[in-house]
Amino acid sequence: MNPQLATTILYCLFFFFLGIAAVLAFVQRQNAKRRERLDAEAQAVLETARREAETRGNQIIVDAREKALAVKAEADREVAAMREKEQIRDRKLDAREDQLASNQESLRKAQRGLESSQTRLAAQMRNLTEQRAELDRLVQESQRALEKVSGMTEAEAAEKLMESLRQDLEHEIGATVLKQQRELTRRVDAQAREMLLTAMQRYASVHTADTTTSTVGVPTDDMKGRIIGREGRNIRAFEKATGVDLIIDDTPGVVVVSGFDPVRREVARMSLEKLIADGRIHPSKIEETVEQSEKEIQSFILQKGHEAANEVNVSGLHDRVIEMLGRLHFRTSYSQNVLRHSVEVAFLTGMMAEMIGLDGELARRAGLLHDIGKAADHELEGGHPKIGADLLRRSKESEEVVHAAKGHHDEIVTEYPYTMLVATADACSASRPGARRESLERYVKRMEELESIAQRFDGVQQAYAISAGRELRVMVGSQNVSDERAAAICRDIASTFEKELTYPGEIKVTVVREARFISTAK
Repeated sequence: MNPQLATTILYCLFFFFLGIAAVLAFVQRQNAKRRERLDAEAQAVLETARREAETRGNQIIVDAREKALAVKAEADREVAAMREKEQIRDRKLDAREDQLASNQESLRKAQRGLESSQTRLAAQMRNLTEQRAELDRLVQESQRALEKVSGMTEAEAAEKLMESLRQDLEHEIGATVLKQQRELTRRVDAQAREMLLTAMQRYASVHTADTTTSTVGVPTDDMKGRIIGREGRNIRAFEKATGVDLIIDDTPGVVVVSGFDPVRREVARMSLEKLIADGRIHPSKIEETVEQSEKEIQSFILQKGHEAANEVNVSGLHDRVIEMLGRLHFRTSYSQNVLRHSVEVAFLTGMMAEMIGLDGELARRAGLLHDIGKAADHELEGGHPKIGADLLRRSKESEEVVHAAKGHHDEIVTEYPYTMLVATADACSASRPGARRESLERYVKRMEELESIAQRFDGVQQAYAISAGRELRVMVGSQNVSDERAAAICRDIASTFEKELTYPGEIKVTVVREARFISTAK
């Protein structure tokens, strides 16, 4: 290596390390100065904090002293107030003690006065006792004198006086009771007439009566032959499907439908009209048409039942009851439609019930269903009241409604007021002008037939048809007819009615056997 170059490198290294040492010495001096400055600042901060702490401590001491003085002043004031209250209480107690002393003195004075009054009362009581004893002695002497004069003892005189008073009072009470009964009867009759008139005026029903027809018009006589069919097969199929009889005679343009069941008769009439309009008449077509008509009639029956229930605002009826109610549309009584009659009775019963403070809804329900048995009286035994009552009882109707259906013809003892209201409304609806149509001649003839049949039997003295032909009263002689014979006559008359007469509903036969004893005093 070049010696000069090595020397140069050595010098460079020397000066480099020398510079580094100088820089390190400078840095140490700067750090020492900074440390001294920071120590001075820390001492200044500590001094400042010490002075502030001393100042704050002095302030806290001053504030504490002020608060202590304020608390002491407040305590002094409270003590002063308590002392003032104690003084006031002491003064009140002193005044009360003075008042009590004064009251005690007054009580002592009153007690002395009361003792004096008791002494005077005791003296007066002794005087009254002596006077009462004297009066008793005088009364006894007077009684003995009266008994001696009248000849009666005191008990006998009192008994005679009471008997006289009792007779007078009984006479006056009897006269008063009769007077009140006459006045009450007059008022009740007047109110009943006013109530019935008001109810009938409020319900203005159309005074028309339905007429049930059983005839069907045919366009030509050739159509009658088509209805009969070959060897009568069409008419036999029709009668078998409908359960009615077809009467085809020489009357031009008319075919008569005969049947006891009004619903079947209506189905037959409707089916026959459809067959005549269609023109195709044969057994299969007849069965199809009758089945279709039965469905239409069943739907029509339910519709009529719901309409009647909604019209009188009666809800919750059993489906069977709704159906039977709709069947009443095809039932008439002396040409009066039974369904319209039931609706009218429902309205009248409800209005009369509301007037006397009863349940109008229950009354309307009883009135609407009172003749429900007429829809099935041709299918079951018994009159329509019993049939209707059994149907309503099975349909879970209330006892009031069942009793009204069973007793609205006065056949049983009335137990509920609704039964009487229904019977009254039923009579009003049936007897009002225009409700039922029947000629006087026919009515008289039916009454005469009932009485004449009863007169045929031996032992019958008199017979009276009453209740528009629904009941017959028969009088038999007690000398010629025994009780057993009277019972037999009753059964025989009823059997004869069933064989010889045609009538709606039922006829009640009552045989009366009366014994009379006559004696003449001479």
